[in-house]
Amino acid sequence: MKIFFATAQTDDVAWGAAHGMLDGLVTTPGLLADEGSHDARAHLGDLARMIHGPVFATVQSIDDEGAWRDGKELARLSDQIVVQVPLVEETLGAMRRLQADGIRVAATHVFNTAQALLAARAGASSVVTALDQLDAAGLDALSVVRDIRAAFDRSRAECDIIAMHPSSPSQFGLCAAAGADAVALSADQCRALFLHPLTDRGVDRFLGDVARLRRAWPLN
Repeated sequence: MKIFFATAQTDDVAWGAAHGMLDGLVTTPGLLADEGSHDARAHLGDLARMIHGPVFATVQSIDDEGAWRDGKELARLSDQIVVQVPLVEETLGAMRRLQADGIRVAATHVFNTAQALLAARAGASSVVTALDQLDAAGLDALSVVRDIRAAFDRSRAECDIIAMHPSSPSQFGLCAAAGADAVALSADQCRALFLHPLTDRGVDRFLGDVARLRRAWPLN
């Protein structure tokens, strides 16, 4: 399972790339706005040059012509760009046109199997499912991922599943078992994956053992 960072911050991207934790980036208009860049598209190009994997960038229109035009402009920034398009009826035509133009498309706002199958049929190479939003709505987010995986496998759809914003390290791990191809999370969420009470105890014991060893067998 691949790890994507849901961020537009260069410091986060640099940290993830330096530690080998980063297979790609998933940006949103909100994340780009939070970054405060005066030129969002130039910033996307800069991010693409920092990593070797895909950079997901979202169109700013939800009508057919506008989404297609935005997607074409985004794709010109880098070969690494994957154009994200909200899955609504008005954007289905844009998704098909972008796919026909040889541009990789990811469908966002996919919350059930039916939507995922429609997205794949429209030409999406991946679907983005927001786990935090499913959890907030009282739905079983991992069951949604499992159902989409099963439907894709049975219909032989060549479409990846990106599970976005797991609520905990446990849910992150379960995404792999549920069949997600990638998980998109913040840099802070990624750092939290290293944390566990038993790890803290184990490190304390390790350091204590090293100190006893050095006292018993001091180095020259």
